[in-house]
Amino acid sequence: MPRPAPITIYRALDFLIENGLVHRIESRNAYLACAHDHDAAAMVAFLICDGCGSVGEIPAAPVAQGLNAAARASGFAPKLSVVEITGTCAHCQKA
Repeated sequence: MPRPAPITIYRALDFLIENGLVHRIESRNAYLACAHDHDAAAMVAFLICDGCGSVGEIPAAPVAQGLNAAARASGFAPKLSVVEITGTCAHCQKA
């Protein structure tokens, strides 16, 4: 079976991201299937465990509103906001 060209993979990922089915984890240069039912444009925060590498997702609408308002007040037009929080997950804290 022939391997797809990288551009084909990236186009597919772009489609999945635009439709809210996949998220890009910027700090890890990785992609994550979305496990939550929310609008594709909804801002989420990623909880990234330094111990095991697990990634959780939480809603971040209040944070997004504040960040976007501050950006606009500074004369900046925000396009994309990504919140990634690193730390230790509950499982690793127990270990």
